[in-house]
Amino acid sequence: MNKKVATITLNPAYDLVGFCPVIERGEVNLVKTKGLHAAGKGINVAKVLSNLDVNVTVGGFLGRDNRKGFERLFNELAIDNRFQPVAGCTRINVKLTEKNGEVTDLNFSGFEVSAQEWQQFALESLIWLQHFDIIVVSGSLPSGVDSEAFSQWMVQLRAQCRYLIFDSSRDALVAGLKASPWLVKPNRQELEIWANRALPSLEDVAIAADELQQQGVEHVVISLGEQGALWVNKQGGWLAKPPICHVVSTVGAGDSMVGGLVYGFLLGESQQQTLRLATAIAALAVCQSNVGVSDRAQLAAMMARVELTAFSWRR
Repeated sequence: MNKKVATITLNPAYDLVGFCPVIERGEVNLVKTKGLHAAGKGINVAKVLSNLDVNVTVGGFLGRDNRKGFERLFNELAIDNRFQPVAGCTRINVKLTEKNGEVTDLNFSGFEVSAQEWQQFALESLIWLQHFDIIVVSGSLPSGVDSEAFSQWMVQLRAQCRYLIFDSSRDALVAGLKASPWLVKPNRQELEIWANRALPSLEDVAIAADELQQQGVEHVVISLGEQGALWVNKQGGWLAKPPICHVVSTVGAGDSMVGGLVYGFLLGESQQQTLRLATAIAALAVCQSNVGVSDRAQLAAMMARVELTAFSWRR
């Protein structure tokens, strides 16, 4: 496998993951700690790929004051670190899972990126990223990064890399879509926000994804939680449904799916097999408290249980 892969996470976080049977507002809630992980969407993607023996490079911003946990992770996984340190701390995100499987996120603020720091990153990253075959840009924008500046950087990145994969939400999603990435992976809620309407049925989701695809995005993959994932492009659509799993945490499931998509592309698999693989990796993620693939046999067994069907809708 000689393709070079990079992931960019501009606003990473330490994920503090816990379990609380029922969250009671205004009360003291006892939480069982499941783990504290150096994370962020692109870093999660990189971890999945590293577990699958893919050489991957990571980049973005890290707060100088608490970067050691990230650097330790990168060293353990032999991931090439191109993160740019900035003043302050990388944020902490609290992820609480209740017994019904619902996850509540408490995302705290972190460092702020100055205009000069952004300019430095934009210039330097466009130089070293020109040598990569697949680039994944994931997550939100840190404080201080202007959405228009981000959009311009994405346009330049897209011009030098055909296989640009993008996974974000809200203003960052709108800004990044101006670059017409090769593939985007919103979840249902993110697609609803982009479409500015509710998408109650799978056909509604497919129609909105088709609208996004017609704006210049070649492939749209929508993660649908327990319903699986829907892949829409100009050839049509495919729906992958995972088996019923015991949910430990849904944190990082969408990132795991992106990692699976990239891995399928690297293997040269068909669209259908790539979607099956990505859905299986995402299903494995919800069965554990952290992302990653530790057992290839378990992955193969999960893939065999994924239901894959062609999906059509009124276009």
